[in-house]
Amino acid sequence: MPLRRTLLVALGTVLAGGIGLAQTGAPAPAAPQAPQSAQPAAPVSPPAPAPATAVVDDGSGATPSDEAYQATLLFTKVIKLIGEDYVNEAKTGYKDLVFAALKGMLSSLDPHSQFLDEDAFAEMQKDTKGEFAGLGLSLSPRANTNELVVVSSYEDTPSFRAGIMPGDRILKINDLSTERMPYAAALKALKGKRGEKVRLTLYRPSTKDGEKADTKIDSKTDAKADQKADQKADPKADSNPNIYEVELTREIIRISSVRAAKLLPPEIAGEEKIGYLRIEQFGENTASEFDKAVATLKKGGMRALVVDLRNNPGGLIDSAVEIAGAFVPPGQVIVSTQGRRADSKREYRSHRTQQSVTVPVALLINGYSASGSEIVAGALQDYHAAVLVGERTFGKGSVQSVINLGNGVGVRLTTAKYYTPNLRVIHEKGVDPDIPAPVTAAEERNLIRFRTPVLLTPEEKMAFKDFHDTQLERSVDVLRARLLRDDRQKGDKAAPPVAAPGQATPPVATSVPTPTP
Repeated sequence: MPLRRTLLVALGTVLAGGIGLAQTGAPAPAAPQAPQSAQPAAPVSPPAPAPATAVVDDGSGATPSDEAYQATLLFTKVIKLIGEDYVNEAKTGYKDLVFAALKGMLSSLDPHSQFLDEDAFAEMQKDTKGEFAGLGLSLSPRANTNELVVVSSYEDTPSFRAGIMPGDRILKINDLSTERMPYAAALKALKGKRGEKVRLTLYRPSTKDGEKADTKIDSKTDAKADQKADQKADPKADSNPNIYEVELTREIIRISSVRAAKLLPPEIAGEEKIGYLRIEQFGENTASEFDKAVATLKKGGMRALVVDLRNNPGGLIDSAVEIAGAFVPPGQVIVSTQGRRADSKREYRSHRTQQSVTVPVALLINGYSASGSEIVAGALQDYHAAVLVGERTFGKGSVQSVINLGNGVGVRLTTAKYYTPNLRVIHEKGVDPDIPAPVTAAEERNLIRFRTPVLLTPEEKMAFKDFHDTQLERSVDVLRARLLRDDRQKGDKAAPPVAAPGQATPPVATSVPTPTP
């Protein structure tokens, strides 16, 4: 019996309800029996050391010197010790102990891997079909601190109307601290029945990572948040005005993927007809919404296009691949996955029959463009199909496989990473823009408010009268320079791409070369 089979047999014994161990640490040959909790446990004596060369005759071919085998024996010993000797017998059920150990084991790997008990596994298997009762938040745990970070607060949802912003950290859900709360448990706590109320305690950083403090934050919304923070029961709130609390009501969440499709006004685009659209997330209907928007812009005479992926947390990989396929010739590799197992290697190619977007393209990204957004950004960058403007993306590029273990339980395990067509790693690295256009945390929040004037008071609308989206303006500058070049070189299809101002490598091309590593 191979070593892996031996480990599974040992764990299977634990799950069956008992463990039989010889005093030397080797598995007892007798069949496992349930612990006799009614009898007082005898004192545990130290195990007698076994000879280093001793062979365990269990048919596995493994010896006590095998690290994995010895670790499994240690695990079963501890489970048996707790089951027999722990003072509170109500907490010594073998199933509870093993489930707790497995949850800790999986969560120690990374923020996305987890053991799924019956409730969590059933929740994972639910088909929401794009609708669920929730708050409209997209979250991601930070790799180094496990904080629950808001990646996006979808428009027209309870969280958005309450003013929750990308970058905010959720500290408590209904007064329960999220400090040690598993990611799956946090998501479950946020979802629920329509009409139920949820109370959140959040922390809003004054600056982004690596950014100097901004003393110009003077928006009314921030002032309200600070005022609320002073009224919190949380003892930290008195000393930290960045902590605030909101009470939200769950509702059915229906997310429209493509928003604000339009030709940019002359005060931004000048005389050029430059289209703009924003993709909120990648869902089942994103590709059809995108194609419809692009067709409308083409009818309006669009000569260039800005695609805004800022604060887009991702979504369905097939949808992201389909969107990226609109910018490259059919059959091109958009993204690939690679892991330790051979079957984890997979290529995702464009299945479109034709390249539907052939005009120059600028892609807006920021630190909350994650997962599917990074797949699109990485592919278009490798194929020189768009110029990327903004800031480095979030860096969430790992693949989680849900594995059914039977008996209604399973594991969600990180099994692979995403790679761009040029085999660049996305996970924990992100995608860098071709043209950096950094903004402060306050400017990011003001942009979100500017996009939704319906939520602004008359005073706030006046304050935003002269607001400028500097990242959008930078992308328009690049596209206008490209169009000017094209107008001067009409008919010369072999003309080399024009580098963006201050850039050595041209980021935009209407013909797509095969990427090279």
